[in-house]
Amino acid sequence: MFKDILLAITPSELCDCAADAAFHFAQRFESKLAIVHVCGMVQGWGEMEFLESSGEVGRIKASVEEYYKDKLRGLSNYEIKVVPGVPHAEVLRLARKMNADLVVMGPHTKEYAELRSRQWGMTGSTLEQVSQKSRCPVMIVAKSTPYGEHKFMNIVAATDFSEQADCAVFYGGQIARHYKAGLTVFHCVEAGGESGRVSLGQDEIKSAIVEAKARLEERYGDKLRGIKDCSFEAWEGMPAMEILKLARMREADLILMAHHTRERDPEKAFLGSTVVQVALNATCPTMSVNRHFDLRCGMMYDQSGEVVTEPREATV
Repeated sequence: MFKDILLAITPSELCDCAADAAFHFAQRFESKLAIVHVCGMVQGWGEMEFLESSGEVGRIKASVEEYYKDKLRGLSNYEIKVVPGVPHAEVLRLARKMNADLVVMGPHTKEYAELRSRQWGMTGSTLEQVSQKSRCPVMIVAKSTPYGEHKFMNIVAATDFSEQADCAVFYGGQIARHYKAGLTVFHCVEAGGESGRVSLGQDEIKSAIVEAKARLEERYGDKLRGIKDCSFEAWEGMPAMEILKLARMREADLILMAHHTRERDPEKAFLGSTVVQVALNATCPTMSVNRHFDLRCGMMYDQSGEVVTEPREATV
């Protein structure tokens, strides 16, 4: 299923959950695994040259190898890359270079994980940048899953009916078929403004929910037909909270999302707080998918089956 995986890490316990997931997938699918650590630059290009000439890059690479040595024993096709640069730019560059079909990431620091799990609306981190711009799916793993038990039996895909959200839903359909898993497609009706106060009347909310459920069936029903347990849900609330609630109710093993935006061009779309807010609070991995991507062969595609080799719009 996943043939070329990029794991972006810092060699610490903060990334253990993400690393375990990547190691499991690499073992199960006999994938090529690139373990990437980017030395973030403070002083600029001169510092990059210093790191390389001083041998610091080699020392960091050795520490990564040592930290993961026990779990790497079961892998035969892996490479550790330590590169200086801007973290999100290097992760994206290396993912494109190796034609990765999955990027796996976790929180970078304890302070980041704690702060992001509490606050809303913050942007600009490596997680946001990679999730926003990656050409392949990005899995964010922030909580522990028993090692070797990354089995997707209950999947939740959230949609706001944007084209990017369609990518996440249809990719969820592919995974559901592969694992013979159940799939719940969910839309949150936002009944309030930024203040969180309800701005719609109860009759309006009820009508919006009925309309959303009908739209879910119409937009996705035919393309998801054949999945053994596929359902559509909609209710009101704040998107991140309601997605997390549904994931708990369904005992989800995986949440799929995209940018909650109406911007047609995924390169220009601005990633809000919802994806990372869900990812850092969910008890299961969260996957960001912003383009149609065929997990069978690692290609972007449109729903007619035509391969998309350039970043043009895929038809739905």
